[in-house]
Amino acid sequence: MLIHVPEVLSPDELRQCREILRDAPWSDGRATAGAQSAVVKSNEQLPARCEPAQALQALVLRALERHPLFFSAALPKRIFPPMFNRYGGAANTYGPHVDMAVRHTAQPGVRVRTDISCTLFFAEPEEYEGGELVIDDTYGSQRVKLPAGDMVLYPGTSVHGVAPVTRGHRLASFFWVESMVRSDEQRRLLFDLDMNLMRLREREGETPEAVALTGTYHNLLRMWADT
Repeated sequence: MLIHVPEVLSPDELRQCREILRDAPWSDGRATAGAQSAVVKSNEQLPARCEPAQALQALVLRALERHPLFFSAALPKRIFPPMFNRYGGAANTYGPHVDMAVRHTAQPGVRVRTDISCTLFFAEPEEYEGGELVIDDTYGSQRVKLPAGDMVLYPGTSVHGVAPVTRGHRLASFFWVESMVRSDEQRRLLFDLDMNLMRLREREGETPEAVALTGTYHNLLRMWADT
């Protein structure tokens, strides 16, 4: 499933991120690509262990922790430490590719299965031309370009890429989530049930039906979750 998560970053957090990125030590993005991806990848990234990347990681992870829509959609078990990229100038595109199924973190022995791919935007859409995240799914090709501070979640199994940036720079964070619920179909059912339960409670309050459906949600999560 493809889910738009709005306002992951507050205006103050977004300002902090952009200030850090302004003087960041960008390097060739192909350094972190697999053999297939490196052929079609042309962008810049922050070295994962540099000070700006570490500060940004902490800020993004704090924002994710407090965002209920992210938790409902992703049901995160592990989050790969966020990474940061820039598209523009000569390094302006990423051709169609599929993310690696398992990512090794810097922490020895810790791996993350890439059930969900995530892109968090730092640049406003009008600041650059092109640069759409192009995702091929069961409904065809989806082109995503969101306001700064917003994020999109999509299946890690998807063929996807970034369209060429022809003006300005596209700044974003990208990372992966290993979900407690491995199946995209099951996560979708749980997400839809959770969202409708929230709307039901807002309209009707804690009715017996809402309580019963909440029990159904948690029983399904208990059945499917791997913690």
